[in-house]
Amino acid sequence: MNNTVLPAITIDLVLDRLTTKDVLHGVIHAILFHRLFGTIKPQTFEVLDVTMPGVSDPDTERLVNDKIESFWRAIEGGANKTGQIIITIAEKKLKKNWFSTGEEEVPWEQWTINAELRQPKTDRDRTIFQAKLASTLTETIHKLVEYTSSEKGRGTVPPITDATTISPFPFKITVKVGNIELG
Repeated sequence: MNNTVLPAITIDLVLDRLTTKDVLHGVIHAILFHRLFGTIKPQTFEVLDVTMPGVSDPDTERLVNDKIESFWRAIEGGANKTGQIIITIAEKKLKKNWFSTGEEEVPWEQWTINAELRQPKTDRDRTIFQAKLASTLTETIHKLVEYTSSEKGRGTVPPITDATTISPFPFKITVKVGNIELG
């Protein structure tokens, strides 16, 4: 493992029951869209009147949906109404030791989505809540584009040696609720 500091980008979201899955789906896809670097088929999602980019790939879609479902089940059924979805992007490096060689995944960037579930009480509260959430999504997309196109964001990306797959870099999506990692 290298000793460099892993860039960590944090996104804070306050969600309601009606939009949680759609918002998380859009945010995760937007991150992946900007960080997969391989041959992808783009798509867009409309979430609270905010257009979000995404990746049209059955395996990626299945992974994202599975992680969102894990998050939703833990949040919906438990007392803890906060959690995290963490996307870690790594590169494969040759690992050498005294007796053998192999590959190891060395993380080069991490995105943390902190999500809190709240429920508006009235229709008026819901309208205000959703307007704030739409504004937060717009700010999130702006932050994402600004970071990934900045010198710092581009500088964290290791050399791309294979762009024939959807991602030259392995990525992992982790779900945590109450500091417990879910499957």
